[in-house]
Amino acid sequence: MAKYDLTAADPATRTLDSVTGISKKGLPSGTVGVLGALVIGLSTCAPAYTLTSAVGPAASEVGYQTPAIFLMGFIPMLLVALGYRALNSAMPDSGTSFTWATRAFGPWIGWMAGWGLIAATVLVLSNLAGIAVEFLFQSISILVGDPSIAEIAGNRFINILVCLGFMAIATFISYRGMTSTKVFQYITVAFQMIVLVWFIIAMFVGAADPANTEGSLPELSWFNPLEVDGFSAFAAGIAVSIFVYWGWDTVLTMGEETKPSKGRLSTESKAAMILVVILVVLYVGTAAATVAYAGLGDGPTGLGNPDIAENVFAALAHPVMGPVAILLSLAILVSAMASINSTAISPARTLLAMSHYRALPASIKRIHPKYKSPYVALLWSSIVASAFYAVMRFISEDVLWDTITALGMMVCFYYGITALASPWYFRKTAVKEGAGSVISKIVLPGIGGVLLLIVFVQTTIDSMDPGFGSGSNIGGIGLVGIIGVVVLGLGVVLMLLQARVSPEFFKGRVLAKADASNDTSALQLFDDGLDG
Repeated sequence: MAKYDLTAADPATRTLDSVTGISKKGLPSGTVGVLGALVIGLSTCAPAYTLTSAVGPAASEVGYQTPAIFLMGFIPMLLVALGYRALNSAMPDSGTSFTWATRAFGPWIGWMAGWGLIAATVLVLSNLAGIAVEFLFQSISILVGDPSIAEIAGNRFINILVCLGFMAIATFISYRGMTSTKVFQYITVAFQMIVLVWFIIAMFVGAADPANTEGSLPELSWFNPLEVDGFSAFAAGIAVSIFVYWGWDTVLTMGEETKPSKGRLSTESKAAMILVVILVVLYVGTAAATVAYAGLGDGPTGLGNPDIAENVFAALAHPVMGPVAILLSLAILVSAMASINSTAISPARTLLAMSHYRALPASIKRIHPKYKSPYVALLWSSIVASAFYAVMRFISEDVLWDTITALGMMVCFYYGITALASPWYFRKTAVKEGAGSVISKIVLPGIGGVLLLIVFVQTTIDSMDPGFGSGSNIGGIGLVGIIGVVVLGLGVVLMLLQARVSPEFFKGRVLAKADASNDTSALQLFDDGLDG
């Protein structure tokens, strides 16, 4: 396979593959195995944090069918995962959605796919920090026996200040590279998973307790999506459920840093597939346990109570676990803290790839000489997420709820584009490879991509209603809808500005549009190389 060395100074980071057009970016290779990638993926998905944030909004949309909507949310994720696996096997690259969509559909759609990923992670980083702040003060209040301490999180200025502290700590850990990140994740993931399983079992036991008047045993109808009342409620529920699965693709952004695999699948692909299966079992089980224990009433622990919707486990911790409720609070706290750290991996590496391929300013692609981390991209991710959270704290009545719903929209957007990149890229070669390839590379990812884009469009339309989400609105327009439109609109503006400043990428001279059958001619080298 021919290679092209575009700079004599640093050939390791400037070697391009003439078949795929993919080039290395200076990230350390062979530092993460299947278990390490799986742990980082679990940390990014942050089950404890994710579920306390998502069960309430999901239940408010679909009621007792919350387990069903979490199960349905898994289906497009599985279909998308097949497309991701195929694309990653053909073109492993830290840019993932950005790189693959560019190769399949061209630079403009590829740029927006990358922007969708970055926007989604910025939204969730701010949400993660907000959850961490709330559970920090709740944990302290439990330890000292003073409930009033938990209310400190409601002070906007203190909340924002502590949030910025969490962001700074997580950014510092990621700044020191993947190895220190991996060790930190092993400890935090093990703790939160043990406590979460304990909590789920305790909720099922509590649901069967006659003293719990709100409790009930799970019913088969809870797992039937056809029981959901209307397509709008279904789409909104799917957007929330997709949020809980979101983050597994972070594993694939580490393709340049994982250890070589001995089997057909790459190390990161193996970890991603295992991760998706673990998540669906955990999430559907938790949804069923929570609905069974709490019910849909509007009491202090009922899922119909809007006051607890954005942080359900905070209300359920003591009733379910009694004197050891502090363990659940600490589990969610470390879950959020660890996820801030691991979630930053994805946008940082996407920003790195976009900068490397001249889709963003060259300064963003800098790699730390000692820690080998994309430190400039990390800092930008952290700063923007912190600023977004601070602004949202002042304009949203329930900032965590609204950011989760907006995040679901962004995820549907870029996952949908990425999933459709698989059937388009492999449309000619898959037929020659046989029925198995047609199904796994074209049919199933195509269905997943279409489903997600339909959910994106429907949710965007519905989110303009002032009653959507938490009910926060500006000028009679739903805040969630405004967030979605403004974020995507900002992406379009930045893309047009970058196209004027550095047009090479947008003219197809760096990553040219191609498909698997003609990719040998896809890379178009140009006179000044990629070192600009």
